[in-house]
Amino acid sequence: MNILKVLRDKPWVHSTASATLEQYSGPDPVAASQIMLRFVLAIVGVLFFLFIITFLSRSQYPDFEALAGSPWQPFTDSSRLWFNTALLACASLAIQWGLGGSRSGKLNITVAGISAAVFFTLLFLVAQFDLWLRLQSMGFYLSGNPANSYFYLLTGVHGLHLIGGLVVLTNVVFRVWYNHNIDSLKAPLKLCTTYWHFLLGVWLVLFALLTSRPETINALAAMCGF
Repeated sequence: MNILKVLRDKPWVHSTASATLEQYSGPDPVAASQIMLRFVLAIVGVLFFLFIITFLSRSQYPDFEALAGSPWQPFTDSSRLWFNTALLACASLAIQWGLGGSRSGKLNITVAGISAAVFFTLLFLVAQFDLWLRLQSMGFYLSGNPANSYFYLLTGVHGLHLIGGLVVLTNVVFRVWYNHNIDSLKAPLKLCTTYWHFLLGVWLVLFALLTSRPETINALAAMCGF
């Protein structure tokens, strides 16, 4: 019986299965995080796209007054928005600098880059809130004009996404503080860097839209069929 069992045995099947099990080490957390980030960015992109479409549709009603194009409109002079944009661009450059430091194994550069990114992002949020207060002091209230409402809505939602990014980046900062193994920071910092660059791109689109003259807004609305 033992001889027959040995003859019926197929060792190549067992060896193949064992090799397959050895090669499979479970799901890759880095790949899973990248897929999740892409999913989040897709949702955020669609959200802002829908906001922009409704903005262009609402701009065709007679009570809509663009915030730029006339001397008395606040964004005809867009210097404040340019300053805020420079702050967010500095944050994006700083986190990219920190990512470069993590790739080269330089912990001090990584810490400096992350710290600068947090600093400039917080400055951007404070500057945006200060702009809100300035607009209200000029009489551009939330319910005064549909264009006002969209400004507060778009900048507020964008700011909330930045705050969410800061929460995640805080976790990365704690990793730097408690874990000096810089190799463990590369993957999460790369995801945060992609997120910051994406929000900078979204802000540039919003900046261009909010400072557009009525003629430009009407042309964009016509291209969308409104």
